[in-house]
Amino acid sequence: MKQVSKRQLIYKDQLYILNYLGALISILGLLLFLPLIPYWIYDDELLHQIKANVFIFPATGCVLAGLLMQKKTSFRAPSIKGAMLITSLGWLLCGAAGAIPFMTALDKSFIDAFFESVSGFTTTGITVFTGLDDMPRSVLFWRSLTQWLGGLGILTFFLAVSFRGGSAAAALFSAEGHKISTTRPVPGIFNTLIILWAIYSFFTVVSFLLFWGGGMDIFDALNHSFTCISTGGFSTHDESLAFYAAHSYPHAVLIEYATIIIMLAGGTNFLVHYKVLTGNFQAILTNFEMKWYWGILIGAVTLICFDHFQRMNLSFVEILTDFHAVFRTALFQVSSMLTSTGYLTVDINTSFFHAVSKQIFMIIMVIGGCVGSTAGGIKVLRFAILAKTFQAQIKRIWRPRRAVIPVVTAGKIIPDRELERIASLFWIWLILIGAGAIITAVFSDLNPWQSFSGMASAMGNMGPFYFSVAKMASLHWIIKLTYIIGMLAGRLEVIPLAFLFSRIPWR
Repeated sequence: MKQVSKRQLIYKDQLYILNYLGALISILGLLLFLPLIPYWIYDDELLHQIKANVFIFPATGCVLAGLLMQKKTSFRAPSIKGAMLITSLGWLLCGAAGAIPFMTALDKSFIDAFFESVSGFTTTGITVFTGLDDMPRSVLFWRSLTQWLGGLGILTFFLAVSFRGGSAAAALFSAEGHKISTTRPVPGIFNTLIILWAIYSFFTVVSFLLFWGGGMDIFDALNHSFTCISTGGFSTHDESLAFYAAHSYPHAVLIEYATIIIMLAGGTNFLVHYKVLTGNFQAILTNFEMKWYWGILIGAVTLICFDHFQRMNLSFVEILTDFHAVFRTALFQVSSMLTSTGYLTVDINTSFFHAVSKQIFMIIMVIGGCVGSTAGGIKVLRFAILAKTFQAQIKRIWRPRRAVIPVVTAGKIIPDRELERIASLFWIWLILIGAGAIITAVFSDLNPWQSFSGMASAMGNMGPFYFSVAKMASLHWIIKLTYIIGMLAGRLEVIPLAFLFSRIPWR
């Protein structure tokens, strides 16, 4: 009896978490009204397919439920444990609420709608939807908006618009953010959030103008500006960015290069953007992580071009003739995969990309973009630190036993605790990918390569995989649930989600 009473006290002590979740779901409810704008502009001819209620009902329900949750619970700054629970539960709650329009407007099952919603908010970009070109534009808009909201994190948006700062913001920002020591552009967490969202919005506007100027209509330009800087990769067309070249848009090449620029910007640490925008232009090249970022990009593009030309067995004249097209395709796809955006101009399953290229894609799918960016993956900085750690181990072999050989990056010694955290995160990342690949193989007829690519794409928040979208849509619900967990684990970098499913919060 005493044990039950103690457990009840623990649960009562954690009720303040509902206050945060209520505020979050209220804001999401208000955002659910926004798709009514494209609904009234574009979807008049589709009124027989969907009704405005598919947005009005869930939006109103979220706002009312959120207000009730806030009224019935008190507010206080969260503990570390509370911040972890708010983060993991908040992402699950937003994923579930965001799925409702997909269920009601498109008549999708809950698992498919939840999958698409989580893929949107985590900016993964894996889709189980086909027929995008004929889909109601209000639904496409909501689908794109989920990625823009998730680009810098749902909770960072919540904190920025709700004006919550101090220790509460710091705890939530730390729980949702990258699990590695990084500096902030200015003192104060709220000021940092405002700067991050200002830079993010700036690139959103720039990408919209570039896409519109390149020939996209306003709707396509707006949607792709949402999903490009967020490195999400959702498109309004089944052919993704290949649609524009396939339909002979006069400036299709300009659209591709504009997309490359914005994708690489999204995959760059926003602290570097801040330095560049405040006058330190050298930061884009001299920053330690950026050197690795550009090195991986250039190396991968070079290898893929070489692999393509070597396999095609072309003459020197033919290579010169085809070089720009091949280079542009390789640069686009490497940029898309490295930044975890997932746009396609050439399907990675086609013969254009041979075995070596596919293996390179798989590697950079795991690495991902920079720390402090909107990209997924284990992050370039961690990859570089692990490489430096291995280098230090080699040095210890021939140096005196008492010699101290620290791991140094950008002139700073990486503490052993940080190295342990990076190594443990990297290994649990690989373990989850392996476990997901096994589950995929057990419940489908996909081969090992395809099974591994599916879970790697989910964990890395990437999007592309080595089988078709139609096949993804037909997979067993257990596989889809596994990928949902993988997408959330990858976006939250495992720790908050693992904490939720452990026994620690409930003791």
